[in-house]
Amino acid sequence: MIRLGFKLNVLIEPEGKKLNSSQPIGIFDSGVGGLSVLEHIHRLLPAEDLIYIADSAYMPYGSRHLNVVKERCHLLADFFIRQDVKALVVACNTATAAAIEDLRQNFQIPVIGMEPAVKPAVEATKAGVIGVLATNGTLASEKFSRLVKRFGSDAEVVFQPGEGLVEQVEAGHFDSDDTRKMLLMYLEPLLQQGMDTLVLGCTHYPFLMPLIRQIAGDDVVILDTGDAIAEELKRQLEAGQLNAPEDVKGCIRFFSSGDRENSLNIISRLWGVDVAVDTIKL
Repeated sequence: MIRLGFKLNVLIEPEGKKLNSSQPIGIFDSGVGGLSVLEHIHRLLPAEDLIYIADSAYMPYGSRHLNVVKERCHLLADFFIRQDVKALVVACNTATAAAIEDLRQNFQIPVIGMEPAVKPAVEATKAGVIGVLATNGTLASEKFSRLVKRFGSDAEVVFQPGEGLVEQVEAGHFDSDDTRKMLLMYLEPLLQQGMDTLVLGCTHYPFLMPLIRQIAGDDVVILDTGDAIAEELKRQLEAGQLNAPEDVKGCIRFFSSGDRENSLNIISRLWGVDVAVDTIKL
């Protein structure tokens, strides 16, 4: 039974304990989409130890009740605190919209969330029309509405739910006929309205970039926020003097709440090498 109510387990650093540079960084998503963010973080901060959780048992967050998403975020944050992380990256737009404010209020470590790249898209567009491809959960959130009101007034912002795309990525169907048909159905109306800049508002969508580029064409600017998240994480680590020494090589540990064999196959495929994946039950 899914519980729609939840109790906050507020975990803070034990009294007198200080964060230090040797601690790992936690990153999570509702599935494997956050690997696109993990890649940016690992490339920019190769000395950092990273822990990634694919909460695949509850994938996709975008179709879940808001309270379910909040509960999952707090359970995952609890797990990361027990792993003694020094920072937490919510590598999911829906989870960020649902729970980032609660997490920042209740956990005394840096918490970095996702935000669709509406501001840079408005700055980049020449036609004055930008498209946002995202999950229903993200598009319907108050946080996203505030973002568009704040930065989208100088352009026409057209929203498009990408229903089913997360599941296609999770199944490894990056270039299947069904995936192509979905993307054609979602992108063609945006292109017909004159879109010249596309915001990918879900961390799963960068794994569909080859197909998206084929359909959108070379003249459309395509934006995702993985690089910006990595830069913000670096900034916050440096501000707190928490960045790992540059002369060490960080390691990455992978966890999944879903089927271990399926998670092992898709994570290894997306990461480009065979990796070990541990199963967690939260």
